[in-house]
Parts: sequence; structure tokens; C-alpha cells
Amino acid sequence: MKISVLDALTLGSDLDLSPLEKFGEVRIFGTTPNSKVEENIADSDVIVINKVKVNESNLGNAKNLKIILEMATGFDNIDLEYCKKRGIAVCNVVGYSTMSVSQITVCMALSLISNMKTYSTTCADGSYSRGSVANILTPTYHDICGKTWGIVGYGNIGKQVANVARALGCNIIAYKRTPTDGVNCVDIDTLCRDADIISIHTPLNDGTRNLINKDRIALMKKDAIVINVARGAVCDESELALAIKEQRIGGLGVDVYTCEPYPMTHPYTDISRYDNVIFTPHMAWGSYESRSRCLDEAIMNLEAFLRGEMRNRLV
Repeated sequence: MKISVLDALTLGSDLDLSPLEKFGEVRIFGTTPNSKVEENIADSDVIVINKVKVNESNLGNAKNLKIILEMATGFDNIDLEYCKKRGIAVCNVVGYSTMSVSQITVCMALSLISNMKTYSTTCADGSYSRGSVANILTPTYHDICGKTWGIVGYGNIGKQVANVARALGCNIIAYKRTPTDGVNCVDIDTLCRDADIISIHTPLNDGTRNLINKDRIALMKKDAIVINVARGAVCDESELALAIKEQRIGGLGVDVYTCEPYPMTHPYTDISRYDNVIFTPHMAWGSYESRSRCLDEAIMNLEAFLRGEMRNRLV
């Protein structure tokens, strides 16, 4: 059996992929540009991907391909309809990154509401040392306790963020396609209007693309903090950048982008050094523990497939 890992560098250089070797020959590619996908999978029985896009244009000649192991929960990079037509199994991994993503989400929220970027700079640039006052309290920051935290997408990650936010004293509201017991579910416009902190954890699909758009940003409080750790295209990135520039929202934390890595022409480039902005390089999912769980789950998916069992199967 031939196994091709197409974008190993997205999984981190510290992750040991040798457990895959018990299934056969493993070829590891650090990255695979679109132009090389067809070549790199031509004689593969199994491909392992994280961000690489696969579809009819590059899967057509992979005559031996039996299964695609998606090293992620989201699978918008895979043409499921074509795989179904070809009889190619596809498995994803669910729940492995819940703790990691929720940790980074809360970290962003706490940093932004506390103006930590600004306060850290006053020490790093010598402003505090040159001053004559024992403390600096500008800009003003606020308690997170008592704030309303709006969660867009109330799956595993959204629920864990809610658990932590409640422990910090926040009031929780959530936008969920199918309202559920145990949380105050509201429509998306109400959430944007009422929340002090808005964190986004919804999958990208036709119903969520551009969900946070110009009109909904206009509903937000002037000091609202927006955090996107879902998919870049859930938000209108240009409008969020403009809202920061025009001081119509209070802060922005983003880990995901419509184009990754985002180019220097991206609207976020102009605001990347703002004190009330935190941009991270799509790392929220990737604690070492999270990535180890992801690999373990992918291996169990392959073992189940080889036994003829259905486990985390998308098609």
C-alpha cells in the first residue's frame, strides 16, 4: 500500500508520522502546490491531507486511490460528490482540536479586552521605565465578568468556549442553526447587536459564507470584540478591517483567512499592527496534543476502513 502525505508541514515539524509506516510505503511531501497534486498522488492508495484541495481536476488519474484521510474537521477542500462517484472513501477527524481552539479563542478575548498588546509595549519600549508613576492605566480596560459573549456555531468548540466564558462570569448567547436546550439561542442579528464579545466557530458552507457581513458589523457595539477561529470566508474581511480603521468595533482577533497565507495586499495587512488587533497564522487548532490526537484518529479511521467498517466517513 502506498500512502502519500501531501502537506506535512501544516501538521508541524515535531509530529512523528512514522506510525503510518505499518500500513505500507509512506511518502511525505512538506507541501504540495496545486500544480503538483496530480503527480504526487498518481499511484497512491491512501492520501493524507490537511489543507490541500482535491477534486476531479487532480484526482482523475489516481486510479489506485481508495481513501482520503482529512487531517481536520472541516472538509471544504475536498470534492465529496466526485469522491462518491469514484468510490473513494473520505474520512475526517472530529473533536481533536476542541481544547486547543477554545484556549486560543479565550486567550484572544482576554488579551483584547485587557489591552495587553498596548500594556506590554509600554514595558518593551521603555515608556514605563522612563515614567515617574508606579502604574500605567491608559488605555482603559474592563472586566470580562458580566459581559455578554455571543458564540456563532455551538458545536464542540463553541460549547467549550461557553464553558470557559461562563467560568469567567460571562452571559452566553449563541447562534445555532437548530436551537438547543441549555443555552440561550438567538438569531444572528440579535447576537451581533447584543454581544460584547463575538467568537465564530461555525463550519463554512453556503449558509455561513459571508455570515458576518457589512450589515451585521453595523449592528455591533462600538466596543465589541470579534474573534474568528472558524473559516476566513465566514466574514467579510474587508468590512471587518474597515470597521477597525473607523473605530466602529473595539477589537479583532483572527486565526483564519480566505487566502492562506494571506497576501500583502490583503485588507488585514493595513491593520495588522493596530493595538486592538491580534492576527495569528492559522495555529489555533494546533497544540501538540491536538495534532497528536488528530494523527491517532486518522490512523484509527484507516484501520477501520481496512476492516470494512464505517468510522468518521463522509462518503
